[in-house]
Amino acid sequence: MEEKDFEELEQLLEEKKFSELHKRFLDMNPVDIAEFLGQIDTVNLLSAFRLLPKDISADVFSYLDTEQAEHIVRSITDKELCRLVDDMFIDDTVDFLEEVPANVVNRVLRAADPETRKTINRYLNYAEDTAGSIMTNEMVQLHTKYTAKQAIENIRKTATDKETIYTCYCVDESRRLVGTVELKDLLLCDEDTKVGDIMDDKDQLITVQTSDDQEMVAELARKYDLLSVPVTDAEGRLVGIITIDDIVDIIEQENTEDFEKMAAMRPADETYLKTGVFKMAKNRILWLAILMISATFTGQLMSSKEALLSNWVFLTTAIPMLMDTSGNAGNQVSTLMIRGLALGEIKIKDYFVVLFKEFRVAVICALMLVVLNFGRMWIMNAESGDLTQYLIVSAALFIAILIANAIGCSLPILMKLIHLDPALMAGPMMTTILDVTTLAVYFGIAQKILIK
Repeated sequence: MEEKDFEELEQLLEEKKFSELHKRFLDMNPVDIAEFLGQIDTVNLLSAFRLLPKDISADVFSYLDTEQAEHIVRSITDKELCRLVDDMFIDDTVDFLEEVPANVVNRVLRAADPETRKTINRYLNYAEDTAGSIMTNEMVQLHTKYTAKQAIENIRKTATDKETIYTCYCVDESRRLVGTVELKDLLLCDEDTKVGDIMDDKDQLITVQTSDDQEMVAELARKYDLLSVPVTDAEGRLVGIITIDDIVDIIEQENTEDFEKMAAMRPADETYLKTGVFKMAKNRILWLAILMISATFTGQLMSSKEALLSNWVFLTTAIPMLMDTSGNAGNQVSTLMIRGLALGEIKIKDYFVVLFKEFRVAVICALMLVVLNFGRMWIMNAESGDLTQYLIVSAALFIAILIANAIGCSLPILMKLIHLDPALMAGPMMTTILDVTTLAVYFGIAQKILIK
């Protein structure tokens, strides 16, 4: 929805034309309504929220940011809160409660009926970022002995409270998950056909357990094109499902964390504008300090070769080019490795295949860059050039790129091997490591050739 439409809605709210605003809400998508509510001040927020049609207020609430949702919960009556909690899906309620203070959690739990309260408390006890913490128990369960006709009747009776009905989950007498059946198959088959005869059986099931990491859930959904992923306990009993809307949120969250780690920052829990200055500084200072201390090795290395650099000034002018080129080469490779590992395209066992491939790529790139750089040096220093120094720089550049590609593909895979995030080995960290390595190679070659 365009900004000008929101301005018109704001005007209706300011002029207290509530009846007309309510009619406008009837024709709007819950996501757009939540976006509109996100732009108005807290003074008018509650009034606007109370104008929402009863059948979509819970949906709109689930799309609000935490601060606005918390303000609404603190402001509405117990009766309104009870209805809101009753209309919300369990996973949306749990997501909200994980972000708010204890007194708000207690008020919501008091408003919930005993069965819902018990379910919410169980979900809140699951470790953060696990399948159990993001699942919902609002799915269609069918017994394998049902006929298609019985199954469809069951769906009609219970579908209102279910988050999705496209995939139905088949269970036995012990509630163990034994298969899945698509709604389409139930509608198209003979009404006397048993669910157990048309379901995708256990050999085809893609499931996760409550303790599995949410990143694994997203990877399975991506790999198998799933709209929902069933969650089972240790005994194989169906306890919930994770739907595509939550899976998309997981992918966005994990990608954001990877970007922040690649920039040498601790991942933030909130959006940029909602993160405080001191918290933002705290997220950055540790890695900045580590990188600063690591960079002292570069300074010490240059200081130890002061005599060499003072006698051969041209060598000093080539240092920035060498460091930048090796850093860029290493970051190119590490970025590909990190993404390949995240998508499952590269496995730890592929290390030597990757290393050999990157060696060949490095040789091609290094040869082309050496020729280009040698020509640059020859043209720019035509009168005062020294062929020996050109050869030193060219040899260092060639070797530095080979080493950069080797390190760039090795360190992310090593991080994966020792169960750390490969994204740690990118950006500033990779550059710092390669700066020291490149200078060591450069000075080593120069010392061997120039100092007899």
